[in-house]
Amino acid sequence: MNEDVYVLGIETSCDETAAAVVKNGREILSNVVASQMESHRRFGGVVPEIASRHHVEQITLVIEEAMQQAGVSFAGLDAVAVTAGPGLVGALLVGVNAAKALAFAHGLPFIGVHHIAGHIYANQLVAEMKFPLLALVVSGGHTELVYMKEHGKFAVIGETRDDAAGEAYDKVARALGLPYPGGPHIDRLAHEGEPVIDLPRAWLEEGSYDFSFSGLKSAVLNALHNAKQRGEEIDPRQMAASFQASVVDVLVTKTVQAAKEYRVRQVLLAGGVAANRGLRAALQDKMKELPDVELVIPPLSLCTDNAAMIAAAGTVLYQQGKWADLALNANPSLPLV
Repeated sequence: MNEDVYVLGIETSCDETAAAVVKNGREILSNVVASQMESHRRFGGVVPEIASRHHVEQITLVIEEAMQQAGVSFAGLDAVAVTAGPGLVGALLVGVNAAKALAFAHGLPFIGVHHIAGHIYANQLVAEMKFPLLALVVSGGHTELVYMKEHGKFAVIGETRDDAAGEAYDKVARALGLPYPGGPHIDRLAHEGEPVIDLPRAWLEEGSYDFSFSGLKSAVLNALHNAKQRGEEIDPRQMAASFQASVVDVLVTKTVQAAKEYRVRQVLLAGGVAANRGLRAALQDKMKELPDVELVIPPLSLCTDNAAMIAAAGTVLYQQGKWADLALNANPSLPLV
């Protein structure tokens, strides 16, 4: 297509109300995010009912702000894209219905986007995607290795069998008495300590690209409990460093092995845990084994939930003619493939 394509993206899958306008799937014209972190912090995690209420309060303001910053009118848009799943069903419904209303009112194509596809396409806002590629998706609810031969085609070659990496981070952080969300706090402490505590690494059966972090989480909780029983105290910096070393080792090793086996041209890092400094540094170091494979890591603002990534993924679906109708509903368990 020669003409420019402008897509409004809307994201409300969890606890961020976000809207963005993206040009040609690559250029961010606006990317507005209203975070609810302070509201959920006192509960130690996201409360779905509170998240939904906040989305209802914020959605119109956030969309208006995104359109104003972009300097684009609704008549100048080509499509409206929204996260259709997975996520918290009440939260998703707010975004889906707002997007439907806008698409209907302005006669625009309506596009449902998979949340994980959005995280992967956040990388397209940084660099051109080169196929075949491999994406390591690491977030609070997901840990997956996704192989892509072309735009919009996803093959999950590895996924978590129990806790996602981000989930394990939050649970270990809680055990260490760290505030929510725990990931950034563990990452910070890990850089102050040394990985001197022997913790397990779940490699699973040979050749598997699946992940498992439940055993590691249990090992951390047991170590802390046993130390307390003995009247000893474990330095939280050493525990954070040891826990992070175990998680990162498995994630990075399996990613590089898969990149070699599938002979990809590019490796993408995606998801909220992609903001983790330890993971970013270790992946950059390990990827030196594959000098012909490009590593793309998005900036921190595009790792956490945002709507620019939804607009980027939505642009591809728009150009492929994969539009939804107004019967589309939010799906909290929407499969990627």
